[in-house]
Amino acid sequence: MTEFGINTPPETGAFLPRDRNWHPPAFTPTYKTSVVRAPQKALISFDNSLSEVTGPRFGHNLIGPNDNDLIINFARPGEMAIGQRIIVHGRVLDERGRPVPGVLVEYWQANAGGRYRHKKEGYQAALDPNFGGCGRSITAEDGSYWFRTVKPGAYPWPNGVNDWRPAHIHFSVFGSGFAQRLITQMYFEGDPMLKLCPIVNTIADPAAIEALVAPLDMSNTVPMDARAYKFDIILRGRRSTPFENRREGN
Repeated sequence: MTEFGINTPPETGAFLPRDRNWHPPAFTPTYKTSVVRAPQKALISFDNSLSEVTGPRFGHNLIGPNDNDLIINFARPGEMAIGQRIIVHGRVLDERGRPVPGVLVEYWQANAGGRYRHKKEGYQAALDPNFGGCGRSITAEDGSYWFRTVKPGAYPWPNGVNDWRPAHIHFSVFGSGFAQRLITQMYFEGDPMLKLCPIVNTIADPAAIEALVAPLDMSNTVPMDARAYKFDIILRGRRSTPFENRREGN
């Protein structure tokens, strides 16, 4: 492998540790469900075992031709999802900024009105019959991924008296082993509801919040069709993307 013009062997040592002040704490009473989900005892870190860095992976050979097009992958023939059409693209990178190919990236979201396709959905916004709200991609050799969708709407949730989630897309990233899964959320540049969200506000460092905000990328828009947003995912290290998993995890 070449880095900065110097041939270097592949890394086999320990990963750079997570910065616990960068990632959100598990227990945050203003985010009510964290109260019952947070660990009650001190966390213990373990080195990766062979079963965690190797072994079965999910779905890498099951990608369909429209899996990364949420506008049509659930739609009836000749129809499309309703909403502002957008392209989300980026790269999955390691702790030193190098691309990570062959990663399964899954994404799911509410529709343009802020409603999920779920039998327990309590929000009364309209259900789009042509929008399933989920898809997946495999990263290319340069770590890149992309998908087309509609911009999700904000929605209320029963956390406080009048709490609303800003527009966001959920991401799941699978690595090379059974236990290597990370989950996070992507937000949109300029959303005034970000600063009001109890989940976003569990992150203490404004720079960490900024790492979850996808900027508008006009250079990759499709004229008369779709705007673009760029969202890179950094797996580990001091500038890793904040994840919802246990903070010392992979």
